[in-house]
Amino acid sequence: MTTREHLLTSVQVARFVASGSLRLDAVVPPEMNEQAVEVLDAGIPPVPYGTPLPQAFAPGSFAQRLTSLPTVAGAIRSLVGPEPTVDHHAVHVREPHQGSAQPLHGDAIIDVRPDAFDIQLMYYPHEVTADMGGTLSVPGSHLRRTNETDTGRYQNLRGQTRLVCPAGTVVLLHHGIWHGGRRNDSDIPRYMFKVRFNPVVPQVRLWNTDDLGDPQVERELRAGFDWYEAAAGRLEIHNRVLLWRALTGDDTFDIDYWVTRVNNRPALGSNA
Repeated sequence: MTTREHLLTSVQVARFVASGSLRLDAVVPPEMNEQAVEVLDAGIPPVPYGTPLPQAFAPGSFAQRLTSLPTVAGAIRSLVGPEPTVDHHAVHVREPHQGSAQPLHGDAIIDVRPDAFDIQLMYYPHEVTADMGGTLSVPGSHLRRTNETDTGRYQNLRGQTRLVCPAGTVVLLHHGIWHGGRRNDSDIPRYMFKVRFNPVVPQVRLWNTDDLGDPQVERELRAGFDWYEAAAGRLEIHNRVLLWRALTGDDTFDIDYWVTRVNNRPALGSNA
């Protein structure tokens, strides 16, 4: 770790585990935001799949400077570790009064990894207002196993969020979260630069764990979202506990005994 990286706290990581996203408002400086549209219009050179992040973008390039900002670099490291690989990147532009909204979707085939996840960085170089069609996402949907557009028939879910943010905002998403770009009803283009990162190390205690015992950690992991039914919400919390156990290396952590109960298999000699 370099001294310039600002690692996430345990409370922030628990919030990410519960909601599937982490928002960093206005963390990119104005001078970079002012350069961004010209750079994004020119295009970011392609990167071969699996290129380590330090080698992916030319030194001094916009993408290299963006991913090296202390807050951004620290958040990436906290979630996927040092020197993750770049899966792919893309520039998305929604022109004024453009077309229809994307269907609600996840960005991967069914992904059953219990102990690893990818993240997607989304950077918004200018203010995104309500009428600009900011990315819609469904908090807490990322651990519900679906295949890409399985959710495309759903038009609106209670508690969904449509991004409204200041210039220079970076959002980090779990690869499984349900999301979709909205129609741009404004008079100006909406820009977003996306990079997906793959971990290459075990994602265990990569953040600043000084507050691991903070009661707010469990409160974050218990959070409910409006689209959950009572019983379905238990499934999401169960899945969060499994992920939190993997991320902390603590296989005793539980909420309301749900994972401990399911792991009770006396025929296999296990009651823990």
